[in-house]
Amino acid sequence: MPEARNKRFIEFVRKVPGFGFAAELEELVGRHGPDTPELLQAIIDAKLLGKDEACRQWANALGFAYVDPFASIVTEEAVAKLPQEVAQKTQSLGLYLIEGILTVAMATPEDEVLVRRLSQIAQLPISPVFASGREITDAIGIHYSNDKDIEESLAALERLDLFNKPDYSQEQLTALAETASLIQVLDAIIFFAIRERATDIHIEPQELNSRIRFRVDGMLREMLTFSRKLHRALISRLKVLCSINITESRFPQDGRFSMPVGGAATYFRVSMIPSIHGEKAVVRILASSGRKSMVTLDKMMMSQTILHPFRRLVQNPNGIIFVTGPTGSGKTTTLYAALHEINKPDLNISTIEDPIEIQLAGLTQSQVNAHIDLKFSTILRALLRQDPDVILIGEIRDLETAKIATEAALTGHLVLATLHTNTAAQAIVRLLEIGVEPFMVAPSVIGVLAQRLAARICEHCKEAYYPTPETLRRYFLDEGLVETPFYRGRGCAKCRGTGYKGRIAFHELVLITEEIRSLISDGRSAQEITRAAAKVGYRPLRYDGLKKVLLGLTTIEEIEQNTSFEWAQ
Repeated sequence: MPEARNKRFIEFVRKVPGFGFAAELEELVGRHGPDTPELLQAIIDAKLLGKDEACRQWANALGFAYVDPFASIVTEEAVAKLPQEVAQKTQSLGLYLIEGILTVAMATPEDEVLVRRLSQIAQLPISPVFASGREITDAIGIHYSNDKDIEESLAALERLDLFNKPDYSQEQLTALAETASLIQVLDAIIFFAIRERATDIHIEPQELNSRIRFRVDGMLREMLTFSRKLHRALISRLKVLCSINITESRFPQDGRFSMPVGGAATYFRVSMIPSIHGEKAVVRILASSGRKSMVTLDKMMMSQTILHPFRRLVQNPNGIIFVTGPTGSGKTTTLYAALHEINKPDLNISTIEDPIEIQLAGLTQSQVNAHIDLKFSTILRALLRQDPDVILIGEIRDLETAKIATEAALTGHLVLATLHTNTAAQAIVRLLEIGVEPFMVAPSVIGVLAQRLAARICEHCKEAYYPTPETLRRYFLDEGLVETPFYRGRGCAKCRGTGYKGRIAFHELVLITEEIRSLISDGRSAQEITRAAAKVGYRPLRYDGLKKVLLGLTTIEEIEQNTSFEWAQ
């Protein structure tokens, strides 16, 4: 029966409109057979079909639903129902538990004997769904990862006594960095970071040992410590991945690498600097290609007083809209939500990014490449000859890119871009400071949205409390708030005792009026621009943040930490 079913899969592939890989398909069928999981993976690897479409049709041929474990809910309760050894051996992963039935992603859901065996182990009835073997293997690596297992692996690696010599040659260091046990340990650390929703991994040498910290929900958390003997080995492994000088430890070095996680590439940016006890590395987890969630403006919980005018802005046929904020504040997510709003067949939308974090159908997306001197400005000049309607620029970093962007806005294009400034008004001043003439900035910029992320209160341990009168007086003018409950997280296992899980955005929006255009032309300060913006509804970041506090989404402490003191009054 499985063979007959999977022959239906082959027939589907052959009938895909425009399918031009018949010879390649027949070769793969001859090599792997018509009914093997290896054939499915080979078709995906050869890009004869997209992963999701191939898996969905394979599952249909088997008579099961397809569930991508990286795009589905995966609960700790469900994962714990199957021991890790069982999950790895059977290529099965518990996804979620509903009304006493455990949904399990399996590479072979049609294997009824295996389903019964898993049901006996979990002591629950099982609803099997299909996922590819590669997706399940990587998902197991993530969802079963924990600090204790990593510490044990590091201790076992230390006992190998391979990394103690201080005078290894480049060839010896490279060979050691390719040691299977070292590769597994670093992969485990990365999988653990992904599981914990970390944005950064800090690998830091200390006087007596080394430690690893994760930045989660904007806060650094110490996750584990390990022997200093292994520190150089981990750093060397990162250097090999980034293809940078493995023997250089006296100067800072930067690099990038990617690794496949569940069939999609996940990108990482690495920075290394020398310190008194050795090299410190910080690994920024950028995104999984095509897998970073597409959030619409409706789902961003943006305040209505900002959402409505921002929506009107992105419907403009020309002009520049900036989204500003520090690194990791969600600017790209907001820009893509705006593009999703206007993405229609009658618009030519192109993006220039570094790297491409979200894939959105209907867009032409280009990535800069510093190795071949492919800069933002180079691609932007070429895009202007591609008859664009809307252009997204990942970041304006230099005068050349800024000038081309303003010229594009003045010649009938809508440009969305990011800048690193603290407030919305400062973005306008920043353009002037890097050398764009006021007569170009004033008519081209139509709006600036500044954004921050605050840690969101954990829903599992959320509790109400009443702040002191002093706290209320400091932040609020309304005395009626005395009887209003505020919220905080007590701290629980779900949030690792922090009281926070997830993040919430808060914003400020400057709409460019004729008065503001005059101020820009005269080269006036950000403070004067801010005062003019207040006349048409502008409110500072802290104002919107405190609204999120009153809604029970975050805490006063988070808003205090993420907004400037000058807005406290």
